[in-house]
Amino acid sequence: MNKVILLIIAIHLCIGNLFAQINEKPFVIPQLQEWNGGEGVLTLKSKVTIVFPQEYSEQLSPIAQTLSNDLRDMFSKESEIRIGTPKKGDIFMTLKPGYLLGEEGYKMNIGNYLTLEAPHPQGIFWGTRTLLQLMEQSMALPKGEITDYPKYEVRGFMLDCGRKFFTIDFLRDYVKFMSYYKMNTFQIHLNDNGFKGFFDDDWDKTYAAFRLESETYPGLTAKDGYYTKEEFIELQKLAEEYGVAIIPEIDAPAHTLAFTHYKPEIGSKDYGMDHLDLFNPETYTFMDGLFREYLEGPNPVFRGKRVHIGTDEYSNKDQQVVEKFRYFTDHYIKFVEQYGKQAVVWGALTHAKGETPVKSENVIMSAWYNGYADPKKMVEAGYDLISIPDGYLYIVPAAGYYYDYLNTKYLYEHWEPVQVGGVRFRDNDPAILGGMFAVWNDHVGNGISHKDVHHRVWPAMQTLAVKMWSGSRDLIPFDEFNEKREKLSEAPDVNILGRVKNARQGEPMLVKEILQAEDMVNVYEIGYNYRVEFELNLSDVSKGTVLFQNKNATVYASDPKTGKLGFERDGYLNTFDYVIPTGQSVRLAFEGDNRETRLFVNGELKETLEPQSIVKPNDKKMQYIQTLVFPLAKVGNINGDIRNLQVTVL
Repeated sequence: MNKVILLIIAIHLCIGNLFAQINEKPFVIPQLQEWNGGEGVLTLKSKVTIVFPQEYSEQLSPIAQTLSNDLRDMFSKESEIRIGTPKKGDIFMTLKPGYLLGEEGYKMNIGNYLTLEAPHPQGIFWGTRTLLQLMEQSMALPKGEITDYPKYEVRGFMLDCGRKFFTIDFLRDYVKFMSYYKMNTFQIHLNDNGFKGFFDDDWDKTYAAFRLESETYPGLTAKDGYYTKEEFIELQKLAEEYGVAIIPEIDAPAHTLAFTHYKPEIGSKDYGMDHLDLFNPETYTFMDGLFREYLEGPNPVFRGKRVHIGTDEYSNKDQQVVEKFRYFTDHYIKFVEQYGKQAVVWGALTHAKGETPVKSENVIMSAWYNGYADPKKMVEAGYDLISIPDGYLYIVPAAGYYYDYLNTKYLYEHWEPVQVGGVRFRDNDPAILGGMFAVWNDHVGNGISHKDVHHRVWPAMQTLAVKMWSGSRDLIPFDEFNEKREKLSEAPDVNILGRVKNARQGEPMLVKEILQAEDMVNVYEIGYNYRVEFELNLSDVSKGTVLFQNKNATVYASDPKTGKLGFERDGYLNTFDYVIPTGQSVRLAFEGDNRETRLFVNGELKETLEPQSIVKPNDKKMQYIQTLVFPLAKVGNINGDIRNLQVTVL
């Protein structure tokens, strides 16, 4: 009888194993390189325990602390960190120096507890980003084994802060945002200028800015927005914690109007004041002093191993200036190398073809346009390349050229960093270090907000993170990817998009029944696409009366200039042709998306602030954008009350 029972049990076990469901590869960004599915799920304990061995406590303790903070911020999960061996439901981290996974690779085993192993701490950190994304989708983690590693060393993004200022808080959020998707290189373009044609063809009137505090040249730094040295150092320290290398860029000898506004004698009379005069010794004295300020000393302002020296789009009108441009490039490559830095340059040496030698060994070139630098010839000359082809990867918001939003479907299905413009290198070519995409804010004064820029970057960052880490092998279809990517957050404690927690699309959510002056609201802001509606009854509407505000924007009941309903963000004031009545109740509603802002009064559409075509005196045209991510954090200085405030995600 016992033998029969055992036989029946064995048969049932065999049948169970035969039909057991093997877990499918889970979705994260970037997509996993290798997945060996198991059966069942792991549910972490309500209070998570993060464990690591004593011998690796110095390397792993900071990572464990960051993960602990992230679990609290994202999931309201408390955790404890301890040294020892793991138990069921724990998270265990350890280093395995023998693993051949490179600096950034890791293994994750999801069993009775979760194990993260890597040869280097950075791999462990990337593994924690994968874990958080898995938890975003389900607290029941699929059992199985992950082996993950990047295809490309450099996975980057460049932000033009010269033509448009982005706050240090925004840059700090971007470090976390990039890190969440394992993008490891953040190039910050610190100086640039607008186009003279939009400023009466007058260099003196043309906008220009250098964004970093300078003591060597007092007065050089832009007054409408800049970073102190301390802020910039702290930003880099944060980036180091999150596995992101910041590459500061001082662009010269073109794009330098900020420098020639400060010191006109170094501007070129032949090629324009946005060009430095390469034949004037004072130019080199000035630029030496500027670079030296951020490179010298035991604790330099530029902390990282790489510095971008620019060398973009200088005139090649005659051979004499070409040779001088090549000399300038070589000079500053060697100048930054004196301070132990690796130089990065924009590709320009086909455009500036000449005889003057330019150092190539251990120099990185940003390959952006093949007409300026033939990528094959640059590799033959000895340069390593970062692939940043303008025809694929340049965002210029609302400009009407390059891309307003990148073609993410095409990039997902067809592009990898080995594709540099019309030239494709062989897969895994060692000369292609990786890729980068860029935002250029060419049209100074076009009303674009930092929220608008981020709305354009968001899908591009997620898509290109896949192509730079995962490559093109075994990717899920784009439509499936695009649907799933939108459900992930930007990063722990980052919400630039202004998503409202618990809001359901199309369903109005009551935020507060009654609000009065200076009241705090438990919704900070609401991003595109939205509707904000409320009843308003004010006894006084003096100029400057604020309805709602946060650090990003202000909505005025009566704007300071016209006394009409309006809003201000990023230094731009936009006004509706409507004056709020006093002593009577009015129902207002605002709808906003990434293109326009609409005002409804008592249920009827009153006005739409849509893109406007601004014509400059010389017939130059610019699109002016009037968007708003609606601020809700705090009620302003109203005399009256706001009732039945509700928000709807459209």
